[in-house]
Amino acid sequence: MTDTIKIIYAAGAPADFGRQIGAAVRDSFNDAVTLNHEFRHTRTQFEGSDYLKALRDAARTAYPHHMAELEGMAEGIGTDAETLFLWNCRGDLRFPPETAQARLDAMHDACTTVISAGDFDKGIPAVIAHNEDGSGDFMAHRYWLRAKPDGAPAFESYLYPGMLAGHSVAVTEAGLVQTINNVRADDLKPGIPRHFVCRAVLEADSIPDVIAHLRRPDRASGFHHAIGMMGVEQPMSIEAPASASVIRTVDTAAGHANHLLDDHFAALGQTVTASSEYRQRAVDAYLADGGDPKRAENILFQRGEAGQESVHRRPGDGGDDYGCTLVTAVFRIHKERVEWSVHADADDLDTVTGSFE
Repeated sequence: MTDTIKIIYAAGAPADFGRQIGAAVRDSFNDAVTLNHEFRHTRTQFEGSDYLKALRDAARTAYPHHMAELEGMAEGIGTDAETLFLWNCRGDLRFPPETAQARLDAMHDACTTVISAGDFDKGIPAVIAHNEDGSGDFMAHRYWLRAKPDGAPAFESYLYPGMLAGHSVAVTEAGLVQTINNVRADDLKPGIPRHFVCRAVLEADSIPDVIAHLRRPDRASGFHHAIGMMGVEQPMSIEAPASASVIRTVDTAAGHANHLLDDHFAALGQTVTASSEYRQRAVDAYLADGGDPKRAENILFQRGEAGQESVHRRPGDGGDDYGCTLVTAVFRIHKERVEWSVHADADDLDTVTGSFE
């Protein structure tokens, strides 16, 4: 147990599993989510809507056990299932043009990732390192989940109160690592919410299983996924908005800062903040100048002068969004094990550590 990141445990069948998580985060959900301005605005727009019903029907059809998990979580929190479902779908919703500010208000969901290949014969691991950026409202409500769901690999994941695990940073007993960057593409449509897809990926025991989830044509929206697997030297960088999935094997160290980069998406509209552009340039420059990707904290902890853009973010930084780096997670992927360190801050290192072999 840490003071800055609370470690919680859950096990069992989906509904029981969800209830345990819900009970553990109940106070945080009531304190940090129900009063959140963005979420209240989203509820006003979409509660009881046909769009939300279409998302719910798609999720229940594709991943019924994860819907049962979410409904159990709602019971544990003491809220209704539709409210919790809406909280998990806020990035999948197409706002009317006159209310687009609600999407702008959500721009603190961002993140920055550094990905590098390994050389197992030389004892060099592949590395996926990630700043998890969200709302500063959650600095006092940070959770690390240690999970043993029935019928699926055990996993560990950073957890936001009331959200399904998997859409931030996670690692599984099967040796899978997944980190997620938000993207703000304009191809949203009714379909499977992206949090459900991320949660389903944590059940995969191979790269092809992961790709099958990310290539589903019935997804409502999507993310950038950094994917690694124990025994695989080259991680993958996968940009997967609703309309397509582009999968790249990472041979040369690369960064990703939450907007679509591949030329395949050149004609697809997306929102790119000044912060996102800055963080992409900063990581690219660090790597181009010979920065060690195996020591990704060197760039992920970068702070600008007061009022200026930073890679490691705090509310009040310069730019046009309001993100806050909640944790920095570093995964080292070896031939027969995966190790991780989760830093609560640049001055609070190795707050949570672990390994799967």
